[in-house]
Amino acid sequence: MPKLHHGHDTRHVKIARNTCFGCGHDNPEGMRLKFRLDEERSRFVGKFRLARRYQGPPGHAHGGIIATILDEAMGKVNKLRHVIALTSEMKIQYLKPVPLGQPIVAEGWELRVRGRRHVNAAELRNAKGEVLARSRGVFIAIDPHKVFAKHLRK
Repeated sequence: MPKLHHGHDTRHVKIARNTCFGCGHDNPEGMRLKFRLDEERSRFVGKFRLARRYQGPPGHAHGGIIATILDEAMGKVNKLRHVIALTSEMKIQYLKPVPLGQPIVAEGWELRVRGRRHVNAAELRNAKGEVLARSRGVFIAIDPHKVFAKHLRK
């Protein structure tokens, strides 16, 4: 695991309820995306089949949903350093339409860290391994006790 740099250690931060649209298990209308850590490669991996409710073009995912998945994949990477970091900017390349109802894989990894600034990347691939979309994002580590004080468990 990478060494902890700047930021606030989040190993003991407990949010009262996780209602995040992307990954929150307490959001009945959210996506409830789940990722697992591939420790050997220091990457977070999620495997999904997108439902029709996420449609944009006929039979394919809406661009905002693709962005959400990539943002979640990159955001999970900050757990490697035990920080909560919020998305500051994100660049997405939509390479091929993302099909609904078929297996897709999202993978996120770290590119570099400088102070509170974490730069991560992610890809979305189909079952054949073809890259459908990729992203690069800048995340800024925050102090969750200051930013989310009223939402943390005591």
